[in-house]
Amino acid sequence: MAQAKRYIWQRRTWPSLHYDEAVIGHELAQARRQQGHLLGQARAIALTELGQFVKDIWVDDALATAAIEGEQLDLSAVRSSVMRRLGLMTSGSSNRHVDGLVDVMQDATTGFEAPLDADRLCRWQSALFPGGTSGVRRIEVGTFRTDPEPMQIVGGPIGKEIVYYIAPPSSRVPMEMKRFLTWFEKTRRPSNAVDGIVRAAIAHLWFETVHPFEDGNGRVGRAIVDLALAQDSDGAARVYSLSRQFMHERKAYYEALGSAQQGDTDVTAWVLWFLRQFIQSCRQSEMVIGSAIAKSKFWSSRAHRPLSDRQRKVVQRLLDAGPNGFTGGLSAEKYGNLTRVSKATATRDLVDLLQNEWVFTTGEHKSTRYWVNVPGWRP
Repeated sequence: MAQAKRYIWQRRTWPSLHYDEAVIGHELAQARRQQGHLLGQARAIALTELGQFVKDIWVDDALATAAIEGEQLDLSAVRSSVMRRLGLMTSGSSNRHVDGLVDVMQDATTGFEAPLDADRLCRWQSALFPGGTSGVRRIEVGTFRTDPEPMQIVGGPIGKEIVYYIAPPSSRVPMEMKRFLTWFEKTRRPSNAVDGIVRAAIAHLWFETVHPFEDGNGRVGRAIVDLALAQDSDGAARVYSLSRQFMHERKAYYEALGSAQQGDTDVTAWVLWFLRQFIQSCRQSEMVIGSAIAKSKFWSSRAHRPLSDRQRKVVQRLLDAGPNGFTGGLSAEKYGNLTRVSKATATRDLVDLLQNEWVFTTGEHKSTRYWVNVPGWRP
């Protein structure tokens, strides 16, 4: 290698990862507060609504964790797979590749009491690659990598590739993973001083640094985060999606990981970055749950007011669109297109909705736009 000690795993103090508790103290306290608010909100909504929310989180997580690696999954296949595993349906489209990813996510989240060992990790990685291929390339599945060639993280255009990271040699992987798994099991004990969210941050960095598999390390590494957070919350409902947040900050995610992997064993900066993403993920979920609660109150407060089928369809579409509604607002013309009725009928329906306070309006005459009448929702 060009530099004798370029990477964290080459440091004399590896793998004694440590962080400054004083530096992360504010973000950690904020993360715990945000987590508490979110879990409190989740407990406040009906089980049916919580089930729908959890399903959406799982779908988002599956799509995001694949998209981080540049892979686009079929949305309908992901929804079907998630709903089957949550017991919400028994049929629907099936895709072995998607099912394998959702199986890993489910095992990490619901199997939080089971120990994490090499066999479990290898089964996770194998599930991601049914048939033993990544695309058309045959890879090692269900086992740690053995190729004597360096495991490199490479980017950039063809012919001008840049090596961003080189992992420990394959010959070191069994020993490195033994140390990692021993630490992971030891630190899950309540008596241990490592905070559960911080533990998830360190576990992800440590695993990605070892990079034990020929492929699938990112998805398995994020499943380890899910497992650590499920252990931290003692199996509370999965109500946040860190993979979605990582996807939203994809460039920063890779930069933060890369910086930590090329630094020393003081991982304070990485833990801080992770805590901030956790906070943002909780805030995003809190907004979604708040929206679900607002929708529920909206319907219950108007249970005595009749709606035609087409009116109900449009009102539901407005609710699904969220606080900002349709782009440009709902007009009589859009209403007619959605319900396949004449403009005159659309106008009568909308006037009825307005008079019964299902919607409110902005603008006048041809510029009149209709918005769902949820308190606090304004365009």
